[in-house]
Amino acid sequence: MKLLEDRIRKDGDVLPGNVLKINSFLNHQVDPQLMMAIGEEFANLFKDKGVNKVLTCEASGIAPAIMAAYQMNVPMVFARKKRPSTLNDAVYWADVFSYTKKVNNKICVEEKFLSKDDTILIIDDFVAHGEAVKGLVNIAEQAGAKIAGIGAVVAKSFQGGSEWIQDHGYHFEALANIDSFENNQVHFLGED
Repeated sequence: MKLLEDRIRKDGDVLPGNVLKINSFLNHQVDPQLMMAIGEEFANLFKDKGVNKVLTCEASGIAPAIMAAYQMNVPMVFARKKRPSTLNDAVYWADVFSYTKKVNNKICVEEKFLSKDDTILIIDDFVAHGEAVKGLVNIAEQAGAKIAGIGAVVAKSFQGGSEWIQDHGYHFEALANIDSFENNQVHFLGED
């Protein structure tokens, strides 16, 4: 998605440890027009997959996931990283390790929001090692839901998460696919 790649080049910062900071439009401050374009792209890429729910993980996955769900006219469900005191119902749980924050999170979704009748699209802001996606896949499997596909706003293909997704047979689409951060610059797959 050229619009996204251009924005990453303009406003993204490459930090030590293969981290891309794009908090001016996705991870802290959100550009709603860009998120709407991202939602439209995901809706177009997965339009023939029978999706009836979009699943993501809080917090940075919510903006692109809600825009995709809006474009597909389906609900969006997000996995919580902490169980709120108001949540007394049965939940699906999964462990997710954050390489960026170096912490383990237990994510959860109330069972009443996912079932075997659902065909879901998983959306994540970043796919690096794929830990959040693995957790969301685990939750979808616990619910017996069908996974129509997995979308990433940004994938760092050199860190293994994209490969794991494809090796497990899921339809995977990354809107910006990064090959490397050589010389502290973003290099997208397929560039000359």
